[in-house]
Amino acid sequence: EAPAAAAAAAPAAAPAEASGPSYSLSGEYKADAMSVLTNMRAVTALKRGAPGMTEAVTATRKQMNDFVALYRRNTKVNGAVSFNTIYTAINTVSGHYASFGANYPIPEKRKV
Repeated sequence: EAPAAAAAAAPAAAPAEASGPSYSLSGEYKADAMSVLTNMRAVTALKRGAPGMTEAVTATRKQMNDFVALYRRNTKVNGAVSFNTIYTAINTVSGHYASFGANYPIPEKRKV
């Protein structure tokens, strides 16, 4: 009964949108994939000179690298179509920022 009371008394976690983007991975593939995709969409929407662009791109690139490192060797997900699609998108976005830097936005032709 004590653990249930403690759980009920604990404050609920705020949604990621309310507190800003989350760049951590949970170890749950679907949730992590959605988080990576959300952050990738956010940085690809940024215009040149947007405040916080460098920090957002740097954090998203780290999250993308962590995602690939975590799931590439996981045989339960690495053969899935969704993983291959996300992996391709990660390579495209990460390659752009590796070549042009975190201050240069993704061109329209690379956006979906």
